[in-house]
Amino acid sequence: MLTLPNLLTLSRIVTVPVLVWLLWWPEWTAGYALAFGVYSLMGITDYFDGYLARAQGAVSKLGIFLDPIADKIMVAAVILVLTAKGVLTGPYVGELHVIAGLIILLREIAVSGLREFLGGIQVSVPVSKLAKWKTTFQILCLGALILGRAMPWWLVDVGGYVVNLPHTVGLTTLWAAAGLTLITGWDYLRVGLKHMD
Repeated sequence: MLTLPNLLTLSRIVTVPVLVWLLWWPEWTAGYALAFGVYSLMGITDYFDGYLARAQGAVSKLGIFLDPIADKIMVAAVILVLTAKGVLTGPYVGELHVIAGLIILLREIAVSGLREFLGGIQVSVPVSKLAKWKTTFQILCLGALILGRAMPWWLVDVGGYVVNLPHTVGLTTLWAAAGLTLITGWDYLRVGLKHMD
């Protein structure tokens, strides 16, 4: 359990309350700057825990179990806090950006339930490359949304709207992440349906 990759994974989980606390005040730009730093470190550990586990031959059942859970906890916590604090709003569609966050959360719940069902009948569903891209998009878009609050002065004119650049990039990539979420969720569901007769 106390291998470096597993400790990095566990560090992401125990850091989530710190991240949530920093995100709780959306007008506190210094807090959001700190949150961006913490979030970036969490994202870096997400890459290195898997890399180190493979490089050191230290891939463990605990690590395989914890790594996706750590990702889901981090992403879900950030989406929920940003939604509660009104950060998932923007030009053109206003609060409808929340729907992209909702798609991501619902997919994670559905896939977790599907994996539990398939595990009960001894069917393994490996993580696809597209699912890894989905996770990457999620991490990048939420990081950009946090950065937008940390840098409220970074404004650009987009089609007559003066918008915060990182925030707008974050909302755009949030929808891209939601699209990948639907595609990968459907892929998992198709595998599951073959075993539900």
